[in-house]
Amino acid sequence: MLNYYFDLALRSLRHSKVLTVLMVLAIGLGVGASMTMLTVVHVMSGDPLPGRSAQLYRPHIDPLPIDFKQSTDGPDPSNNLTWPDAMALLHAKRAEKQAAMAGGELLVRPDQSSIGPFYVSGRYCTSDLFSMFGLTLLQGQAWSPADDDARSRVVILSETLNRMLFGTEPSIGQTVNLAGHDFRVVGVTAHWNPRPMFYVDSDAKIYGDTDLFFLPLTTAVDLNLTINGNFANWGSDASHTKTDANTSWLQFWVQLNGDKQTTAYKEFLNDYSAQQRALGRFTRPPSNAKLYSMMEWLAHMHLVPSEVRLQLLLAFGFLIVCITNIIALLLAKFLRRSGEMSIRRALGAKRRDIFLQLGIESAVIGLAGGMLGLGIAQIGLWGVRHRPDDYAKLAQMDTSMLLYTLGLAVLASMLAGLLPAWRACNIQPALQLKIQ
Repeated sequence: MLNYYFDLALRSLRHSKVLTVLMVLAIGLGVGASMTMLTVVHVMSGDPLPGRSAQLYRPHIDPLPIDFKQSTDGPDPSNNLTWPDAMALLHAKRAEKQAAMAGGELLVRPDQSSIGPFYVSGRYCTSDLFSMFGLTLLQGQAWSPADDDARSRVVILSETLNRMLFGTEPSIGQTVNLAGHDFRVVGVTAHWNPRPMFYVDSDAKIYGDTDLFFLPLTTAVDLNLTINGNFANWGSDASHTKTDANTSWLQFWVQLNGDKQTTAYKEFLNDYSAQQRALGRFTRPPSNAKLYSMMEWLAHMHLVPSEVRLQLLLAFGFLIVCITNIIALLLAKFLRRSGEMSIRRALGAKRRDIFLQLGIESAVIGLAGGMLGLGIAQIGLWGVRHRPDDYAKLAQMDTSMLLYTLGLAVLASMLAGLLPAWRACNIQPALQLKIQ
């Protein structure tokens, strides 16, 4: 029966080609514009570490004075931790794993005379980062907590930087000169490129290039290496050094397994904040301490710009206008076939048969519109990828968004066909046949 209705739908659409083209064009334009912006939002707010993100949390404690005036257009200094706070949380070891980190950009001086010096971005971090974030080491191994304490001059290279410096030669044990200091290579990571880069400073390019090196945070502080990101300080007596208690610049992540550990860590943060308040260092109430899950932290960071959200709303508004026009076109098309429907009803067809037939016809229009919308969305995403924004290059439609495009088109056309189909089903066949 469905095949019969599908055949009737194709015959009907071929019979009124102009109306069919108009409806397919309308649904294609509406769905194409909507899916272009929806894909952009999807890639900007997706889960960067599926399967692992549910265990990762971002502690947030606020050391800012109660009278601190936050700039309306600048990053929030309390998004990062000070050195004393980060070290206190790190050494307390209240989480399954914990890591403090910051970004940096260093000058590499290759030994090969054929390669000139160049800058690379990387991360200063503590040893738990590799196992906590799930980085795969192709060669060597991560440095140990003892290396953190000893401020060892060791480095782990990304696969990309390792290939640039050493080609196919073994690099473990070799020396790399970064910012004028020699570091011993102890490991090489496989390509690791989470999008968005959830762990970086809020002022950094969160959709930018991946980290090409990792070295101990304590070593970076010891050598006073430059950092990327928000380096904020407050208070007239602040010395404005990396280890100052009134200077925030460090990101901190913990791994917590289960609700029990999560609850216990929240209590630990509140207790720590209360302790610092009792010591006169913090002025805000302990309840100001928070523990964000990864997805909550990404929401807190407002990764999707307001103009992108506005464009998404406008695109869906355009889709609604398209659906409204399709409703009018379908209404005219279905009511024009009142005679055909009446004859079918007179021959024994029930209202639900007519409704199903017209519903399938609407779905076929939606499927054709979805195919057109898919092409329009690809053109739209191509245009987005040529924008100067750092997220633009990520604007690619994956399999799920492709299926969403077709599904949205079919759903929109079937919704548009509900009212016209209902009106057509309620035509009195006797009266209609008498008129004819």
